[in-house]
Amino acid sequence: MGRQSLSWLLAGLACLGAQEKYSGPAPGKPDVPYLLRGQSLTEIEVSQARREGDRYIIAGAGSSARTPQSEPAFIIDARQIVPDEIELYPLEVKNGNREASFSTKSQKGSTPPLHLMLHQMGGHLYRIEPSEMLDNGEYALTDNADSHVFCFAVY
Repeated sequence: MGRQSLSWLLAGLACLGAQEKYSGPAPGKPDVPYLLRGQSLTEIEVSQARREGDRYIIAGAGSSARTPQSEPAFIIDARQIVPDEIELYPLEVKNGNREASFSTKSQKGSTPPLHLMLHQMGGHLYRIEPSEMLDNGEYALTDNADSHVFCFAVY
């Protein structure tokens, strides 16, 4: 009986570890998050962040990629980006630009990243979702590897 219980336990663990299957459209470009809207994908804004002191500045007061979803989901074909290193930051609009402190260390005045859930969908495809509902505002996904940021707005 112990052997049978162990078999059921292992089968259950294998089901839990199975990759989620994705049958929707594929992202058009690798390493760019796409906003999942029903059965369609929308590329989010790819921008550069410039560093000014302890702040990172992104040109423009608002992103061209907008969603009414307070819990948006993103699909990414991760080829060079490491999905586990992607972080989500809220942005402040100041002087016609979006700003944040993208710091991996706990520094005074730095903006802490919001929590994300990551699901492998098969191969290089991943689904990224915030762990909590987002307030209306500007946001950026970044992997902190370079100055590229992926921006979107919740309205």
